Amino acid sequence: MELLAPSRWRCVDCISDLHLQASEPLTFSLWQDYLTSTCADAVFILGDLFEVWVGDDVLTQDKGFESQCVDVLRQASARMDIYIMHGNRDFLMGQALMQACNATLLADPTVFSFGPERWLLTHGDALCLDDTDYMQFRAQVRSPQWQQDFLSRPLQDRLAFARGLRTQSEARKHTGVTYADVDHAAANEWLQRLGADQMIHGHTHRPGQHALGAGRKRVVLSDWDGGAQPPRAEVLRLSLTDSTDMPVRVERISPASAARLAD
Repeated sequence: MELLAPSRWRCVDCISDLHLQASEPLTFSLWQDYLTSTCADAVFILGDLFEVWVGDDVLTQDKGFESQCVDVLRQASARMDIYIMHGNRDFLMGQALMQACNATLLADPTVFSFGPERWLLTHGDALCLDDTDYMQFRAQVRSPQWQQDFLSRPLQDRLAFARGLRTQSEARKHTGVTYADVDHAAANEWLQRLGADQMIHGHTHRPGQHALGAGRKRVVLSDWDGGAQPPRAEVLRLSLTDSTDMPVRVERISPASAARLAD
């Protein structure tokens, strides 16, 4: 997918891996405050907005946590454009959710043209090739047939399945297993094939910047955890400038400082 920024956009924020869930109210509040105050013209949420999403019909439940999140997004969409990408936890988000929160579902990957630069946006999980168990799981759950079968099951069954996956994930965290990182060769191939020099992704929870050679680089987003000490959250901001040397300023900022543009 190709996305050309409208001429009115001067400032774009990228975030990912918020893993919103009712049991983490501090992260929800941090995210809500950010969306209420950011001065960005557009916000890109590059996967794992939710800890889990078992189907858009969760919104039919009595005013639950997911509906609160939708309210935040819908209110924010009155001031800015919001784009949401599937992650490895919330890949079942659908058009009903997007319509409810007035957001646009962003394909993975998407090439985003902003000013004179082209950025490849992706969640990042599809590039973690060394995690063979996950790649097999991903291939299974991303198949249309699996998703159709899963979504046909009663909502309570799907919620129970999701709880089981979370339990497995938490258990794995305590085993000391090192998670696979993005494969540099694969990242380079994507950039070359799609005609971009810079990649922005999340998923790995390892914020940083990595040179890939030939002038290419990948920029990794932070995850969000309002309960950590200190709270962990970061916004990657792209801003157009009047400089020919640096037409797009790239900076990492705190959610609290997102209400103002850099000088």
